[in-house]
Amino acid sequence: MRYLPLTDTDRADMLSVIGASSIDDLFVDVPEAARLDGPIHDLPMHASELAVERHMTALARKNIAAGDGPFFLGCGAYRHHVPASVDHLIQRGEFLTAYTPYQPEIAQGTLQMLFEFQTQVARLLGTDVANASMYDGSTACWEAIGMARRVTKRAKAILSSGVHPHYVAVAETMAKFTGDVLETSAPKLSAEGDISELIAAIDGDTSCVVVQYPDILGRIVDLSELAAACQAKKALLIAVVTEPVALGAIRSPGEMGADIVVGEGQSIGVGLQFGGPYVGLFGCKEKYVRQMPGRLCGETQDADGRRGFVLTLSTREQHIRREKATSNICTNSGLCALAFSVHMTLLGEAGLRALAATNHAGAVAAAERLEQVPGVKLVTPAFFNEFTLDLGQEARPIVRALADRGVLAGVSLGRLYPGEDALANGLVVAVTETTTAEDVDTLAAALQEVLA
Repeated sequence: MRYLPLTDTDRADMLSVIGASSIDDLFVDVPEAARLDGPIHDLPMHASELAVERHMTALARKNIAAGDGPFFLGCGAYRHHVPASVDHLIQRGEFLTAYTPYQPEIAQGTLQMLFEFQTQVARLLGTDVANASMYDGSTACWEAIGMARRVTKRAKAILSSGVHPHYVAVAETMAKFTGDVLETSAPKLSAEGDISELIAAIDGDTSCVVVQYPDILGRIVDLSELAAACQAKKALLIAVVTEPVALGAIRSPGEMGADIVVGEGQSIGVGLQFGGPYVGLFGCKEKYVRQMPGRLCGETQDADGRRGFVLTLSTREQHIRREKATSNICTNSGLCALAFSVHMTLLGEAGLRALAATNHAGAVAAAERLEQVPGVKLVTPAFFNEFTLDLGQEARPIVRALADRGVLAGVSLGRLYPGEDALANGLVVAVTETTTAEDVDTLAAALQEVLA
């Protein structure tokens, strides 16, 4: 039995206060094409719990899970091996929460973990400081653009064509409410990035330049020249990292001069999990720390001189006047941050570098093998664990045909960039430590069969 405490009079009173004539008025921002005009007709109005369980189980059997066969999907979400000890530790009662501990006197362990998480992220990204996490990489990217506007008092952001289109879409959605102007474009199916074009586009109205590293095609570029160009025009350089394991092998964006570095931490400690929850990483130069969104855990001493941990900065809308807040991010991904920190601690610096080397070596071997398939061309000669292939024909039906053979071959660029015919032949392939030589051979054989 449903518990519905509100009466029709209660609802009418609330609508009157907010100036809406009906509940439907609350959904006017949702496009009409996305709204239902009634119940979903092909679903039963009710069923027993047992019947629903059986039905959902039957539907689930139609899925191909990441571990069911050769798996080469990436583009911002990666399959890595997560030690069983990570899951064991994060499920301890004192840790099993997604929220920031507001009572430091009874939550020292969680606060210390977040403090150590910040230290790990700052070292990984090459920044002076990092916060206690964000929702995910895409929202962290938008928050960085908003932070750049506050720092520079400008509202034009230039986004590299290599930035993940989902991240771009999130930024475009949020910019509708802030007045930020975003300059975006689609990538070219080529080995070269767009650094020179980005440098040429920076002007006196530019708040920031956003670049992904490695980018959506897997390309790796030196950001030093772009960072210098941004500094010369008093704009900020924002670097987005969707595969943090890469930073065990390549220079961090902070080392190359990036002012703000954001990213997705899912690769370390957090499984794929049907797309979430994930954990956003956010670091910046120390001089910008008071404009940083989210919150910062700090180390201090109590009245008796004992080490303690507290929330040091937390300038969000729940704590101060909304118009003065740096962010409306109302919580951090605490449990996922804990998983990240536990996994990173288990790896250590040497382990992370070894993991990165394994990923890169596997990707190089896979690229060399797949390039031998007739009709396949390697687009990205320099990459970490993800590269782009030109299949010589539209990739989407090829991916579907391979999935029918039990091989999840990668992400077609036609799926990410619908309507961009120049990208339709592109396939982004990711290789991690979970990928075997047999997986690569299976993909190569199936790809050759389908392309024939």
